[in-house]
Amino acid sequence: MTKNNVLAMILAGGEGKRMYPLTKDRAKPAVPFGGRYRIIDFVINNFINSGIYKIKVLTQYKSDSLIKHITRGWPLSAAIDQYIDIVPAQMRTGANWYQGTADAIYQNLNQIIDENPQYVCVFGGDHIYKMDIHQMIKFHKKSKAHLTISAIPVPIEIANQYGIIEVDDDWRLTAFIEKPKTTPRHMPGHPDMCLASMGNYVFDTSTLVTEVERDAILEYSSHDFGKDIIPYMLSNDMRVYVYDFNQNEPMGISEEEKGYWRDVGTVDAYYKANMELTMYSPIFNLYSKSWPIKTFNYNYPPAKFIWNENDRIGMATNSLVSEGCIISGSEISHCVISPNVRVNSFSKVVDSIIMEDVSVGRNCEIRNAIIDKNVEIPEGTKIGLDKEKDLARGFFITPEGIVVVPKGAKL
Repeated sequence: MTKNNVLAMILAGGEGKRMYPLTKDRAKPAVPFGGRYRIIDFVINNFINSGIYKIKVLTQYKSDSLIKHITRGWPLSAAIDQYIDIVPAQMRTGANWYQGTADAIYQNLNQIIDENPQYVCVFGGDHIYKMDIHQMIKFHKKSKAHLTISAIPVPIEIANQYGIIEVDDDWRLTAFIEKPKTTPRHMPGHPDMCLASMGNYVFDTSTLVTEVERDAILEYSSHDFGKDIIPYMLSNDMRVYVYDFNQNEPMGISEEEKGYWRDVGTVDAYYKANMELTMYSPIFNLYSKSWPIKTFNYNYPPAKFIWNENDRIGMATNSLVSEGCIISGSEISHCVISPNVRVNSFSKVVDSIIMEDVSVGRNCEIRNAIIDKNVEIPEGTKIGLDKEKDLARGFFITPEGIVVVPKGAKL
């Protein structure tokens, strides 16, 4: 098997309603993460680092910033048959947007038929993890599977939060249960753990084409892989296998990092995943040379920290500070700072995410907040210290108390 006979299709068209207001003007996979990245960068890096260079990104809602990011940041060489193609929703099969994950593939079957690969990887574009996808494909081939699903072990007591997969001792699928109300079957060899679907699939091409075509004509179907395609294949005794993500070993990964996967589907989950990166030794390593995490290069100058006189000291501790930033006589602590941010003298920013092109005036205090792009914060502003004042100014507050200032907000 060569890696050239694999086509990747990344589903990046969801609305991301639970991440509002971060998704007010952009698709969820385009939301910035870790300072200088976008969420979609992580799945793209997984394919590139796995040696898979034929990639289709299926977009739909509010896709402009996502399209700009990929076209500017990921120029592969078509001359040697490498590409990342943006595929907007084209309504090729009727006057409908994508009705579900399977329908998204069905509406773009021409992309698969034209390329004629042996295997198709259908992956989501909105999770944070590292994965050598070629190892999953090898498992798929060895199992002689029609479909292989990647799954992550989770404690059995929180199974009701996930789509749970049950398998036999050979890791062949026996049941697929969405947020089970009773205790599911444990994973092989681990009575306290069960398997949660990651929403990543490897199909034999002929199987994928046949199944989405069959499903497309069913009026009662929701045209979704998890709800419709997989249960049908299971009930018809097709060879559906499950790949244990914890067994995946990308180049250079540490034992602690194996199995790291974050679903940043809510603002609170997104905030926590970002804050994990500021730890002394974070589980998720952005600095690995063996498994580089690449993105668009802004070509901004280096970050600069200025002033060191009395209480006017430009400093950052336990923080990620991106290129183009100027920390001018201010204090940054436990923060993730995107490119081209300026924080002026005598201000203090703690436990916060500051996105691109934000300017913080003098004598400000910001805590437990996410400041989206293109916000100018006036001198003396306090954010995250008084919930009632934050709500009165039109800010959003998450269930766990994180204040979100929307993109371009006027303060």
